[in-house]
Amino acid sequence: MLINVAAFLVAILVLVTIHEFGHFWVARRLGIKVLRFSIGFGRAIFTWRRAGDDTEYVIAALPLGGYVKMVDEREDEVAPEDLPYAFNKQPLWKRTLVVAAGPAANLVLAVLLYWGLLMAGENGVRPEVGAVEPDSIAAEAAFAPGDVIRDVDGRPVSTWANFWFALLSASMGGDDVDVTVTTADGDRAVRSLPSAELAPLDPGQGFLSQVGLQSRTPPIPPVISEVVPDEPAAVAGLEPGDRILAVDGVAIERWTEFFETVRAHPDQALSVLVARDGAERLLTLTPRAMILDDGSEVGRIGAGTEVPEDLLADVEVLVRHGPVDAFGEALRRVEDLSVMMLRLVSRMLVGTASVENLSGPIGIADAAGTTARFGIEPYLEFLALLSISLGLLNLLPIPVLDGGHLLYFAVEAVLGRPLPEWVQAQGQRLGLLLILCLMTLAFYVDIARIFG
Repeated sequence: MLINVAAFLVAILVLVTIHEFGHFWVARRLGIKVLRFSIGFGRAIFTWRRAGDDTEYVIAALPLGGYVKMVDEREDEVAPEDLPYAFNKQPLWKRTLVVAAGPAANLVLAVLLYWGLLMAGENGVRPEVGAVEPDSIAAEAAFAPGDVIRDVDGRPVSTWANFWFALLSASMGGDDVDVTVTTADGDRAVRSLPSAELAPLDPGQGFLSQVGLQSRTPPIPPVISEVVPDEPAAVAGLEPGDRILAVDGVAIERWTEFFETVRAHPDQALSVLVARDGAERLLTLTPRAMILDDGSEVGRIGAGTEVPEDLLADVEVLVRHGPVDAFGEALRRVEDLSVMMLRLVSRMLVGTASVENLSGPIGIADAAGTTARFGIEPYLEFLALLSISLGLLNLLPIPVLDGGHLLYFAVEAVLGRPLPEWVQAQGQRLGLLLILCLMTLAFYVDIARIFG
């Protein structure tokens, strides 16, 4: 829990600081006077000024946002000598650049993070098909175990995660998707996935499973390496080092066989034969029922295994790019993710994608803590993804957000004059209501996800 909170706060502070710095930097460069640069809301905890600088820098008590306060006649009385530097006195193009600079800074940060990660190298799973579900979309397209994915609609694929992202992104374009593979026999083939069958699928982490594809996994031996206290495995007497020999008399040779057996028997007693210290022991194991997002019930026991390094080497790949190629790939990744997120939002609005794809503060904190536990690279990738989300969210044409101000500016450009202040005020109230509704929905989805 503490790791989740700490990782979440670090992420928010970094992304908010970058966002507000975008507004601040452009405003200062365009000659607009900035009175305050605040990270957080509420009571100021720490303030300072630099010599010869009119701006007050603030760290406030509530670290869930920030703001840049500029000289503006609409907010405070402005001294005559400051009028030329007031935000509301600036030409439309300057005001537009200042408002757009915050979201733009978040997108730039995402590009820089991906650039660094791609140069450092990304570990991933080899994009090889391990299993194809019978009667699935993939089976109809003639996918087969041993197919190695080469590209999706001409876009090269180097890892299974790349494949997931490329296929998901291409499926939202409305056209059939061609996947080029190298078969187990070494031949080159194209598998065509019809858009009509891809479109109804929910674009979540289980997208490839819905298509009917699973990556190749090494034959992991059924050896327990970790047992969580007070979970069913510990209650049954399982210990690290135990090798599963059989369940209810059926021989177990791979970890996946044991895993699937446990999942298929929630709240059902299983007779488990294990080898320990050269002897065999018979234990009674009752998996605890767990409800998944789709309402189905599976068993879990609170135990895990480790994949031997020699087996990992057979399926893992390290993809590293040079500075130029990495920068181009980082730009493409941010562009693709942005387009995919916007399409996902539009699909949620029309009801063709589940709102369960939303995440509120609880879900974001959980993701932050999980990626932080895996290491600095997954956490930085999470920061890049969250930075894109924050940038795009602020560009939505909702009053209160940056996108709402840009909408007002667009209307001003068409009419040749600003909207009346009372119209803008009503829009702000409507925008605030929409944001509160969105936050409430995100909290609901988070809580529903936790409690099944």
